[in-house]
Amino acid sequence: MSHKAIPDTSDEYCGTSYAAKLLNLSVGTVQTLVEKNELTAWKTQGGHRRISIESIRDYQNRASLAPNANYPDNRRLKVMVVEDDEITRTMFQMHFDQWDLSLDTTITASAIEALLDIPVLKPQVLLTDLRMPGIDGVEMLRQLHTHPQFAQMAVIVITGLSNEEIAAYGELPAGTHVLHKPVDMGWLRGYFQAMLSLRLGGRRRTSLPQAA
Repeated sequence: MSHKAIPDTSDEYCGTSYAAKLLNLSVGTVQTLVEKNELTAWKTQGGHRRISIESIRDYQNRASLAPNANYPDNRRLKVMVVEDDEITRTMFQMHFDQWDLSLDTTITASAIEALLDIPVLKPQVLLTDLRMPGIDGVEMLRQLHTHPQFAQMAVIVITGLSNEEIAAYGELPAGTHVLHKPVDMGWLRGYFQAMLSLRLGGRRRTSLPQAA
């Protein structure tokens, strides 16, 4: 895909998966709502659907749906996971659901979806695989590096590659944490706990754990 994936406008649009999360509906149902013009949407040059956040709220009002707790909450740590393997995505979600942490998590299957959703979701932590079809993790981070929001985002690369293979695969931005597969979920939970402590300001001496 040759065009730039991150939109230059500040309009609040999200992908189909995140819209389904906000509405507590299936992706298929959201697609049907778009086709029926119940939700306002447009498509990128690459064919990826973008749905208006405002139209999602309007639909909730029209359908008398209660506000969804999945809307971003500044008191929660916003985490985005980019992973093309379905089993790994399920594993992440299972652990996130079990942890008693104030996390607002979004899990997406491709880098292009992540690039399109990051401007509106504004995650504080990005976890990404490196080897993915289409735009891979290295290219995604390269595009993000040109975006002002990148400076405020912690990045963790999750990979089965060795350090030598990573170096040959592509240069990672300075400050990127590398977490090798199989993922140490205990370390990841501790990382999130430290990030939450720093954000709440309750433990000024809390330090972030270093990846092994």
